[in-house]
Amino acid sequence: MNYTISVIDGNVDTSFVQSLWTDENTGKSYSNVFGLASRCTFPQTINAGDEFYFELDNTSVQNCAVCMMYYPTPAKKLSIKVIQDPCPK
Repeated sequence: MNYTISVIDGNVDTSFVQSLWTDENTGKSYSNVFGLASRCTFPQTINAGDEFYFELDNTSVQNCAVCMMYYPTPAKKLSIKVIQDPCPK
């Protein structure tokens, strides 16, 4: 449940995302990323690599101790609400 989300399209306020982040477990680098702060409400139907639309949702920050220690993520975190799950390809 510790997802790293990369913004690939749209207007992004660079103060909300990390311009470059490297996953310490895989060594892979990603741009314009943030950690998911709304872990408990994130749809389980979205898998790694899926594209989807979302909006910010600062009303649902979830800080479960178990989820927070699961996998490394960027320091910057955002709560989001998925509005289309997943994008048509």
